[in-house]
Amino acid sequence: MNTRAKRLLLLVPMLIAFGLGMFLYKGIGQDPTNFESSLIGQPLPMFSGETLTAPSRLVTQADMLGQPALVNVWATWCPTCRAEHEFLNNIADQDKVRIFGVNYHDRRTAAQQWLQELGNPYVFSIFDPNGALGIELGVVGAPETYLIDAQGMVIDKLVGELNERTWPPLRAQYFSLLEQANK
Repeated sequence: MNTRAKRLLLLVPMLIAFGLGMFLYKGIGQDPTNFESSLIGQPLPMFSGETLTAPSRLVTQADMLGQPALVNVWATWCPTCRAEHEFLNNIADQDKVRIFGVNYHDRRTAAQQWLQELGNPYVFSIFDPNGALGIELGVVGAPETYLIDAQGMVIDKLVGELNERTWPPLRAQYFSLLEQANK
C-alpha cells in the first residue's frame, strides 16, 4: 500500500470521529424533556377506546373536553412512570388538576393492580395495549404528559417525569387556561 493510501486510511476515522463529536456537541445543553410535537396547536386525535378499569366503557376525546386537563401516558413497565405517580396523585388531590391517563403498551391486570396499590389520579385511563393511541399522539416514550385546553387543543407537551421541577411551567399554563374556561 502506498503512502497516500495509508494517509487516507488514517484520515477517514478522524473525519468520522470529528463528525460524531459535532453531532454530540450540538445536543449538549438542550433540554431532553423539550421535544417538538406536531400536535401543539392541534386538537387531540380522534379515538375511541376502552377504559382500563371498566373495559365495557368506551370513551372518546370528547369525554376529555369542557375543562383544561393533562393527558398522561404511562405504563407499569416504566420506572420513571412509577417515580412520577405519587406527584400525579398529589396534584390531582391537592390542586384538583384533571388528569386523564393513557395506559401504553401494558397488560390490563398489571395496570389495574398498579392503580389499586399506588392510587389512581386519573379521571379515567384509556387502555392502549398495542400503542395505537400512543402513535396518534406521537409518543416517543413513557411517561409523556400533554396539556390540553377545554376544547381539546394540545397546548404543550412534556417528555419525561412530571415532578416539582417540571410542573411549575405547566401548572401556570393549566391554571391560566382554567381561569379562561371559567369566565
